[in-house]
Amino acid sequence: MKELVLFLAKALVDHPDDVSVEPVEEGGVVKLMLKVSEEDKGKIIGKQGKVIKAIRSLLSAEAARSNKKVFLEIA
Repeated sequence: MKELVLFLAKALVDHPDDVSVEPVEEGGVVKLMLKVSEEDKGKIIGKQGKVIKAIRSLLSAEAARSNKKVFLEIA
């Protein structure tokens, strides 16, 4: 799941070297912290949050296949 978020985020931003994802596991729930440069936050969020919603939808579909709960946050 971490690799999926990395792949999608690096494809969207201008500075792909600044993209990182840190998983934090808390009681059976995986929280992925996505870090991008300040200039690229708008590209990840998108207009009215449509891009981040799409990434979260793909992530939740992948999580459902492996019976896990996953949340994505932008740091």
